Amino acid sequence: MNRQMLRQAQQIQERLGRMQEELEGATVEATSGGGVVSVVVTGKQKVRSVKINPEAVDPTDVELLEELVLAAINEGLQKSQELAEQKLGSITGGLKLPGF
Repeated sequence: MNRQMLRQAQQIQERLGRMQEELEGATVEATSGGGVVSVVVTGKQKVRSVKINPEAVDPTDVELLEELVLAAINEGLQKSQELAEQKLGSITGGLKLPGF
């Protein structure tokens, strides 16, 4: 590798490191059931919070609440992955890197 390529690789690595830090602090929100369940997920696919409106709590229909929570979490994770792909894609030029 020549010096130019090595320097470019180091710059990309530094930018990826900064982007990883940004993703840790970035969040997305997703809801289900018309907003009765909401979740906040970081750009690193960690669920930060789950909020459930008391109206959604029906002791006779726990399965519905479970489905609403699951739907909101899955949507939040999907949004988080899209955010990460968008931000990292600008650095990698769309190249999929393992672990990112």
